[in-house]
Amino acid sequence: MKLYEYGELNQSKLLSYCGLNAVRHKGILDEMVKSDLITRMEESWGDKTIIKYKVSEKGKTILKELLEPYEELFPRGDDPRGDDQNENQ
Repeated sequence: MKLYEYGELNQSKLLSYCGLNAVRHKGILDEMVKSDLITRMEESWGDKTIIKYKVSEKGKTILKELLEPYEELFPRGDDPRGDDQNENQ
């Protein structure tokens, strides 16, 4: 979801935004790449190689198929009841 929101993220930011640990959870990213849900790109910056990820077309399709119906049922908002508590204050 975060990757879809940001479009493209390097590995450390993606793992950080998702609250994951690089050592323990990198396998999740590898499996998502293997399943063609996300794409992995390597970019050279001097001596270092930066790994970036973005959502693949297959990943976008699946995300839309899952999220759009869910968002229709449970729209995002500040107050889950749908009313504004500040009106009464």
